[in-house]
Amino acid sequence: MAGTRHQRLLDITQLPTAAGREHRVVEAVERFVHDHAGCALDRDDAGNLTLSIHDADRSRPPVYLTAHLDHPAFVVERVIADEVVELAFRGGVMADYFPGARVAIQTGDRPVLGTVTHETDASSESPFKHYECELDEPRQPEAGDVAMWAFPPAEVTRTPPEPDGAALDHIAPDAGDLLATNACDDLSAVAAALDTLKRVLAADEPRPDLRLLFTLAEEVGFVGAIGACRLGTIPDSARVLALENSRAFPDAPIGGGPIVRVGDRLSIFNPDLTAQVAAVAEQVAGGPATPTASQKRSDAPAWKWQRKLMAGGACEATVFTAFGLDATCVCLPLGNYHNMADLARVQAGTNDSPPTVAREYIALRDYDALVDLLAACATRLGSDDAPAPITERLDKLWNERRFVLG
Repeated sequence: MAGTRHQRLLDITQLPTAAGREHRVVEAVERFVHDHAGCALDRDDAGNLTLSIHDADRSRPPVYLTAHLDHPAFVVERVIADEVVELAFRGGVMADYFPGARVAIQTGDRPVLGTVTHETDASSESPFKHYECELDEPRQPEAGDVAMWAFPPAEVTRTPPEPDGAALDHIAPDAGDLLATNACDDLSAVAAALDTLKRVLAADEPRPDLRLLFTLAEEVGFVGAIGACRLGTIPDSARVLALENSRAFPDAPIGGGPIVRVGDRLSIFNPDLTAQVAAVAEQVAGGPATPTASQKRSDAPAWKWQRKLMAGGACEATVFTAFGLDATCVCLPLGNYHNMADLARVQAGTNDSPPTVAREYIALRDYDALVDLLAACATRLGSDDAPAPITERLDKLWNERRFVLG
């Protein structure tokens, strides 16, 4: 394993969670607050959690890191017989992946295993995909219990958890150690936010006004984030960095570094804040995400980062931006998005074996760089050390080089 340095990441990404049933992750956040006397925990009326620093410097607008506490998973809808239950799936996974899949229902003092058999009818009260599941033993879970895909324990590996024949061009050749685990999306972002806060709490005073917002029920339509905006949980002056795990592609590979995400499939995020975060990343790296035409690839910094649109899905930054907040997104490139292995071939219909679910995975190097970037953003955004805004750069160019116009 990766050892104590990534213990929080290992522990949190294995917690069973689903939209509306995030209590195990909430408990992990509560334990963090209990163990760190310098921070406080508040809840809004939608159940979202906000962590803040007691003695933070409030002279500039706060920086918010946001992440959601759920992952696509089943919730027990009803018990049909001693060894048969009906499950409702809360999240977005292609229907091809369900038949015959193994699940682990978290009930009592140990999980009960079962096999998904067939789809059943949804109801107006529960408008999700419904499936019958045959249990391996005559134990009766309770309605509301969470059921995740049944996977081996998390591990650090150099071998991606993909089936034979899957294209691996979305992994950088030097990606290094990978974490294969139940739910990177979005629990690795939760861990990164907590690790960032821990680093800021350990720094010299005055500490920046960094706050963490953990939202509920993102996977069924950003419900917690919408609630936070409608309730005014985030002040209008805040700079909001939504943290995500986004499906990796050949031009946004795992091992290529954290991604400053300029938009998703629904919207473009706040351009000024996105530019500021990218400028901080360039400061940390000592160079741009991609070498410019006047540079050689050998000049690229060792600390890697990326700047991409990432239009394969949508994220909470779209919600925050739509409600008028200054928001952008920073994400980790993710393998087996929503636990769908070999997704490209399944989407294309070129897979030569039935689709299978598998553990999600990220590069530990990307995770460590994400924490570096978030800590730098917490300290530098809005401070005297902040990168110059684009308008200031343009003014400097104009003043220095307008002479060429004659």
